Amino acid sequence: MNNSIVSRFVNGSCVCTRVFKICTNRVLDPEHAVHSHRNITTARFPPMNDIVSFPKIRCSQWSEFQRQSSGRAGGTMNVFDRTMKRRQKKWAASQDTDKYDYLRDEVGSRVADRVYDIARTFPLALDIGSGKSHIAEHLQKEVVERLFLTDISEKALINTRQSEIPTYCVMADEEFLPFKENTFDLVVSSMSLHWINDLPGALRQVIIILKPDGVFIGAMVGGETLYELRCSLQLAELEREGGFSPHVSPYTAVTDLGNLLNQAGFTMLTVDIDDIQVHYPGILEVMTDLQGMGESNCAWNRKTMLHRDTILAAAAIYQEMYGSEDGSVPATFEILYMIGWKPHESQVCNLKPFRQVFVEIYCLCEIASESLHTPCIK
Repeated sequence: MNNSIVSRFVNGSCVCTRVFKICTNRVLDPEHAVHSHRNITTARFPPMNDIVSFPKIRCSQWSEFQRQSSGRAGGTMNVFDRTMKRRQKKWAASQDTDKYDYLRDEVGSRVADRVYDIARTFPLALDIGSGKSHIAEHLQKEVVERLFLTDISEKALINTRQSEIPTYCVMADEEFLPFKENTFDLVVSSMSLHWINDLPGALRQVIIILKPDGVFIGAMVGGETLYELRCSLQLAELEREGGFSPHVSPYTAVTDLGNLLNQAGFTMLTVDIDDIQVHYPGILEVMTDLQGMGESNCAWNRKTMLHRDTILAAAAIYQEMYGSEDGSVPATFEILYMIGWKPHESQVCNLKPFRQVFVEIYCLCEIASESLHTPCIK
């Protein structure tokens, strides 16, 4: 999507204006509505001017973006084809059934549990890459009073699920958030950040739009996700084609996540991991469900097609290496959860550096060890 955004800006049609114009709001009280389309009420709410940035505020960043972006596939900031990802999400959201939403629903509920762990009411929250709103359905209006939903797929926003929380849908790229500074009390994200090209830049944008002492709670796919599928495809291609190409997108390692949050400016960090294992009849069902989730590979260096012989060989390898006694095969999803706070003077800031604490603990252990080996003098 970076290439299409650049071309829009060069042609004089700024994407920021487009995002601002198509801003939509799902409201419980439609008395201010201008018109309604598929349960999404588009309205001109005066408070929106205090939340969404005007085009001139966002356009000041495009010269720097054009300088950094190569405009070519595979550039420094172009690991993923965002246009392809938008198409994949649009196709997934167009499915009439929710049979492929089981993983997003589960991760969304676990993100909501982490919101409930914070004994606070959030007047205004933002869900980045919300999809069909898999987090909001697990939240109550006593915890979140108003919620903004953003996604690159308009179809997903149209099909958002009903919630008791008043929600406002904004079609926007997760890499370019069109919101003003110090706006939200809470920012959440579930199963979206692993498709962002510039993850450090996206985290910096999150901390900018958060209010002081605001919290960010996110969940993304980790580096060990689908290792069974990745290994089976690589071995099959080596056997049948004499080499292999990546068929599973690269993901962020848990060891890097804390550093990224720290560099973005977050404090009081919490990072934990969940391994969710789903059993399927075979490798074809794994790939079908990934497509239905909108989680297919969209890296620029992906191979566009798989040969039939390679798929059959991969299915046999998958079953032989990872198959269960009942004939099913597992697919492991490593989910990384992160919590970070925007700095505020009310937070505890006088903590000792980690190195100093470690040295003090080490010295105490040495003293205790020496005292145990000292003979008793009578």
